[in-house]
Amino acid sequence: MLDIDITRKRYPDRGGRAHVALAGLRLHARPGEFVCVVGPSGCGKSTLLNVVGGLDRDVEGRVRLDGVAPGEGVGFMFQEPRLMPWLTVLDNVLLVAGRSDAAHVCARELLAAMELGDVMDAYPGRLSGGMQRRVALARAFVIEPQLLLMDEPFVSLDVPTANRLRAMLVGLWQRCRSTVLFVTHDLREALALGDRVCFLSGAPGRVVLELDVSLARPRMPDDAAVLALQAQLLAEHPELLAGLAGPGDAEAGRDE
Repeated sequence: MLDIDITRKRYPDRGGRAHVALAGLRLHARPGEFVCVVGPSGCGKSTLLNVVGGLDRDVEGRVRLDGVAPGEGVGFMFQEPRLMPWLTVLDNVLLVAGRSDAAHVCARELLAAMELGDVMDAYPGRLSGGMQRRVALARAFVIEPQLLLMDEPFVSLDVPTANRLRAMLVGLWQRCRSTVLFVTHDLREALALGDRVCFLSGAPGRVVLELDVSLARPRMPDDAAVLALQAQLLAEHPELLAGLAGPGDAEAGRDE
């Protein structure tokens, strides 16, 4: 169980005043659940992942992942692949997997399954953007993390490449059953990937609506069922993507 209870997360701004990025944010994820987080720009989505992943510990509140020590059992995939340019594809994956014989076997099998077997000895600069994202995805999953944090990992990719990577992600997730916290600004992507979607308010970010997604898998963002659910959701909550789920949210945001 992932249990997030953030009372307040502040940053100093350039004027010396404190900017509150998150406040009163509570979010829970069951083991093996795929949770997507959607919210307006600047609402603290990336900050949330940094706090959960232990990259930012200066926060009022707590994050608990049962059975995992801080800094262990957690995979992270960022908006950019963040591959080491001086390491080969295989060595980039082994960077987190270790150098044991078992790690070598696992890394090679995973890269082969992701159709990267022919470029294991290549350097990232030789790869297309989509291939670099596949390497980053392999690196995230090679340790079979209990928790996988993903920060808009498919942003800026063309639709066919992004859909291919989404399918690979779901396949790996279904095999490993990691708990996934996936940040995106794309509502259709969230509805296509998630078991549940959590919508954040504008800054300071907090959860204003949670939606269980019961559509059958596999699903893609342009599936008719996904488009219908998106239309229904926005008809019921027309300002949801602006961080408002109902009339009370505007007042709640001003009270923080």
